Amino acid sequence: MPPIQSKTEGRGNGIKTAIVNLAEVARALNRPSPYLVKFFGYELGAQTQVDRFLVNGVHDTSELQDSLDGFINKFVLCGSCKNPETEIVLKGKDTLERDCKACGKVTIIDPKHKLYSYIVKNPPDNKKGKKTGTATANVVGGGKSISDIVAGHEGDVSGTNLDDDDEDDDLLAKKINAEAAQLQELKVKDDEWAVDMSQEAIAARARELESGLSKPAPTKFDELGEWLIAESDGSVENLPSDVEIYKKIVELDIVDAPETLQVLAQTLFDKDIVNQIEPHVGLLAKLINGRAEFEQSLLGGLERFIGVTKPELIPQTPKILHGFYERDLLGEEVIIPWGQKISKKYVPKDVSKKVRKAARPFVHWLQEAEEEDSDEEE
Repeated sequence: MPPIQSKTEGRGNGIKTAIVNLAEVARALNRPSPYLVKFFGYELGAQTQVDRFLVNGVHDTSELQDSLDGFINKFVLCGSCKNPETEIVLKGKDTLERDCKACGKVTIIDPKHKLYSYIVKNPPDNKKGKKTGTATANVVGGGKSISDIVAGHEGDVSGTNLDDDDEDDDLLAKKINAEAAQLQELKVKDDEWAVDMSQEAIAARARELESGLSKPAPTKFDELGEWLIAESDGSVENLPSDVEIYKKIVELDIVDAPETLQVLAQTLFDKDIVNQIEPHVGLLAKLINGRAEFEQSLLGGLERFIGVTKPELIPQTPKILHGFYERDLLGEEVIIPWGQKISKKYVPKDVSKKVRKAARPFVHWLQEAEEEDSDEEE
């Protein structure tokens, strides 16, 4: 969380304190900005302007920071483990709870503070941009709903099939954008392949070590992946607990490395991945911590897992992506751009094309839902 930044505006009786970076602070705490502004007003005994992040009177940065610490203690930190990775949930008509994504405990928020009533009247939207109101929206050009997509039903989706001819190898899809009627040629990113946890890659690294040749030493990410595979004896049912896995990640000092998510995407799941996401939500959410770069890395690892390790899962790509999306592990701001460009960063070009072609119905649904929400706001 960035430190509070403030500045004084106006003069005389009209003097006010503007909190310059309140939106960033609120985003870091996963709380709506109005909650923080109102809290400052209640704590400092001043009127506020929620839309402009203003608090009447002169309040220095240290005073605001101390007040913010009070907000964090009362409305952010888990009442059990004191972890900040919580969401406020309104139960019934007037009961506020903190749902902790780290320890899984749900704790009651103290109802004595004035902000409690304000939150009850203005409950948070914990969907993080999810378009629940458009869950039955049709995919562009033909009658398939998100329910059909998740269930794996085909349906008639006009104008979205790839031409399989070699000459169209660089075309991902027709009409990627809901408003685009013409063919769209996609650029291929010429990135190097990332962390590879396939059996072939592991065996190759072992042979290189045994041969004594001067080869790059295995990375910490290789070590994590090979430890997980060894501990599980090839079966995800025998994996160490998420707590043990996290301790190993800390031990290797790769908690803040996006590549860690690539490794986990390739080692925590098998063909039943859709049903195996939920048990690992706490671990994955803790590592991602709202960072787009980490979501992208998780998505890249999933692309390699689906496209290379378990190619039989390619038809289930929309269902798999939806599983991660509805649990806030992948957002539309990451999935949509990913679906629009072939990339050789994680898999060969032809595999990248197959996975994105399979994912297209879900990507289309996200785009349509986003557009409908934008139209409603306008």
